[in-house]
Amino acid sequence: MSTESHNAENTGSNDSVVETSNLAGSGDFLIVCEHASNYIPPAYKNLGLDETVLKSHVAWDPGALAVAQALSKALDAPLVEQKLSRLIYDCNRPPEAENAMPAQSEIFTIPGNCNLSQADRDVRTKTVYFPFREALATCLDHLQARGKSPVVITVHSFTPVYKGVKRDVEIGFLHDQDDIFAKELIKTFAAETDKFVLRLNEPYGPADGVTHTLTEHALPRNLRNVMLEIRNDLISDQESQQDMATILAQAILQAEKTLGKHKNHTAPTTKPIKTGN
Repeated sequence: MSTESHNAENTGSNDSVVETSNLAGSGDFLIVCEHASNYIPPAYKNLGLDETVLKSHVAWDPGALAVAQALSKALDAPLVEQKLSRLIYDCNRPPEAENAMPAQSEIFTIPGNCNLSQADRDVRTKTVYFPFREALATCLDHLQARGKSPVVITVHSFTPVYKGVKRDVEIGFLHDQDDIFAKELIKTFAAETDKFVLRLNEPYGPADGVTHTLTEHALPRNLRNVMLEIRNDLISDQESQQDMATILAQAILQAEKTLGKHKNHTAPTTKPIKTGN
């Protein structure tokens, strides 16, 4: 398994911001986990937050990395993961998005992100987002140079209760303009098990700005893609994380088989869709 890491200039030489593993994998997929870690380098002084907040979903996607790693293994696919908390920079957002460095996340104010100057934002963009974007693009370049047209699969988790409202959806299959793989995957997943409440573009969708990685990397290359959102209480321990990854891997392989060769895929050219209820 090969591993490459990139370091942020302002976080110290031991603080990598992105890691690519299993680059030599033989599968026809690329796994991405943008919110893999809640780590905040000492220079940021925890952004003024206490440990309770830093351990919560506000700072990362609990359980998502473990599922992504299990999928990478099951599908023999490369994995690209963000190594710093999304509160430093959310690599699933473009630099111009306010919530790329959120001053408010759900009900929590993020003191270290309040009143950031453009210069402050530029430094984080340069040292966190650009290396992540470059690593992901380089990984895709490598796969395509090997004759592959990988399905881009991003792995996330979400909280069961958001701003005091309980969420009924348990697994979301998100897409932007290209819904082909997401719609096929939700069908093949449902065929594997009827234990979960499944929805397309819930609890988030393109109108919420969450499909940036798909639109930045998959759509321009005409690669099939899907963003997975798993309710984090369903992947709270090692056993449930592995079980979820096993079902997902089986469904992903079946969806790929049903849709046929990816190299013939052409993404739709329609305008970005809006979130449905």
